[in-house]
Amino acid sequence: MTWQDAVITIACALFSLSLIPQIYFGFKEKRGPIKFQTSIPTFLGMYAIAITYLTLSLRYSAIISFLTGTLWLVLFVQRVIYKDEQKIH
Repeated sequence: MTWQDAVITIACALFSLSLIPQIYFGFKEKRGPIKFQTSIPTFLGMYAIAITYLTLSLRYSAIISFLTGTLWLVLFVQRVIYKDEQKIH
C-alpha cells in the first residue's frame, strides 16, 4: 500500500462513516431528504473514481470509494422509495 492509497482510503472511509447517520435517519423517518441532483452525480462519480483507482492499482482506495458510492446509491434509493410516502402523510 502506497502512502497515497492510505491517505485516499482514510479520507473516503471518513466520508463513508459520515453518511451512515443520514442513511439511518432516512430509514427511521421513512424520508429521502437528499435531492436527486445531489445523489445521482455523486454515486456515479464515486463509482467512476473507484474504477480509476483500480486502474492505478490503488486497491484499497477503489474498495472504499466503491463503498462510498454505494452509500450514496442507498440515499438515492431512499429518495425514490420514500418520495411517494411523503405525499401520503
